[in-house]
Amino acid sequence: MSVPPESVPQGGPTAAGGAEDRNLAMLTHLSGILFGFIVPLIVWLIHKDNPAKGYLTTESKEALNFQLSILIGYVVCWILTFVLIGLILLPLLWVLNLVFCILAAVQVSNRGSYRYPLVLRLIS
Repeated sequence: MSVPPESVPQGGPTAAGGAEDRNLAMLTHLSGILFGFIVPLIVWLIHKDNPAKGYLTTESKEALNFQLSILIGYVVCWILTFVLIGLILLPLLWVLNLVFCILAAVQVSNRGSYRYPLVLRLIS
């Protein structure tokens, strides 16, 4: 029995490897906590040319854009440490990264897709 295309949720994995793609997307979002942009970049580079992995490509791009925005935030905070405001902003940025990575992983695991708010879309 096949599922009609209109009943498949938009943006979620639909292929036979859908659960594997969703798990890899979840791990890609979580990896930002420890590894920054490295894992999302690797996942995106491996799967960007495979049309069957469109869902995984989209989620890895989203995680990559978020981690690059966080990296830019860290650079700005480091520069601002010379006027002491960066010392306050660095831990706040780390907590922001932690919270949004966990939120993204939970939503990808449950509903299939997540879009970070207020992120520079550097990779489109």
